[in-house]
Amino acid sequence: MLESMTKGIVFNIGDFVVYPAHGVGKLVDIEEHDVGSVKIKLYVITFDKAHMTLRLPIDKAVAAGLRGISAKDEMVSALQMLSVKTKKKKVMWSRRAQEYETKINSGNIEHLADVIRELYVYQLNKDQSYSERQIYQTALDRLARELSIVENIDEEAAIGRIQSFLSVA
Repeated sequence: MLESMTKGIVFNIGDFVVYPAHGVGKLVDIEEHDVGSVKIKLYVITFDKAHMTLRLPIDKAVAAGLRGISAKDEMVSALQMLSVKTKKKKVMWSRRAQEYETKINSGNIEHLADVIRELYVYQLNKDQSYSERQIYQTALDRLARELSIVENIDEEAAIGRIQSFLSVA
């Protein structure tokens, strides 16, 4: 099995990884390409849900935010955040939307949980806008995908588990 080390992080072919802009993907290969007179090694990551393949230079992986799947204790901490009550923010939607997108694309599991928790309050409101529902769904899908891998359950069960934490708040 091929493996690669990126600044102390070891990724093996077949590992699930998180790329901040796209969520959970699977490392399927490590390729070497000649670009001019330079040899570049690339991670080949597939994102099944998006039907997409990403080729990421290995030396840029850390700067791009590539990380391994969260540890169980990190996931537990993120899930516990979901059960903490939050209040509706009185900030304009455009500003909140920008903040939520930044958090989602950070790749940080606790930021994902924070977005889900905050938007869940609005989710209960029938007047929620289309863009609010879309951002909520994106964050929910990403957290559920990672949770399904951490706990070895299917994504529907992961969504149910996330919603059970939300309903406590």
